[in-house]
Amino acid sequence: MTEITAGKKFAKLARLGYVARGVVYLTVGGLALLAALGKGGETTYSKGALLEIMSQPFGDLILVIIIVGLFGYAAWRLVQAIKDTDDHGRSGKGLAVRAGLLVSAVTHTLLALWAIGMLTGIGGGANDGSRQLMASEWGQWLLLAVGIAVIGAGLAHIYKGWTARFERYMKVPRQKQAWTTPICRFGLLARGVVWCIVGVFLIESAWQAHGGEVRGMAAALEALRATSFGPWLLGVVAAGLFAFGLYSLLEAVYRRVDVSFSDT
Repeated sequence: MTEITAGKKFAKLARLGYVARGVVYLTVGGLALLAALGKGGETTYSKGALLEIMSQPFGDLILVIIIVGLFGYAAWRLVQAIKDTDDHGRSGKGLAVRAGLLVSAVTHTLLALWAIGMLTGIGGGANDGSRQLMASEWGQWLLLAVGIAVIGAGLAHIYKGWTARFERYMKVPRQKQAWTTPICRFGLLARGVVWCIVGVFLIESAWQAHGGEVRGMAAALEALRATSFGPWLLGVVAAGLFAFGLYSLLEAVYRRVDVSFSDT
């Protein structure tokens, strides 16, 4: 009975994690969409989205809830990777997917810790750390490996969105699938495109011996805006990132989160 109760509580924490991720992407996508429409928005990234949230009324309280959710999401990713809750198996492909889940656990933990630093006023220094990383030879190789992995994750998102493989992990009522499936597919495709661009930026940074700061999501969106069809392309991708936020909220409700803490 205790194990069942613990599993249910953990499932609620994991679902809060999907909500937290959803709020971040709704903010990123919404701001970028406003920028594409010339309505005063901006291209930003996960940390920028948290800063924007913190500046709103009751922002500190909302940020605390998001931080709890991010830790919950990281814990869920860790459980997914270790316990293989989605049955990816131990094949080369399965281990690659589970490694990606483990990386996701680390990145969301770091984002939560960064948010705590901002909330308590002791954050900062990330850019200096990036420069020091890129100044070392091993750091450049690490960036190259991360860039390749990010492109792989982006391609995986595109494949997942194109084939709608996410449906096997969600229990969406049949009568709602007519509108939920397109939203989820669009969101995954858009996030995949952005991740591929970010991966290229990381590889480019690793290639340059002493480059500048590591460029991420905000730079990827700016790169889209700099193209000949910039505002339109940025608008489509921004809407896609907003859709990915909605996809995350749908996962919070319909995602299969089956966790058992028993050893048997």
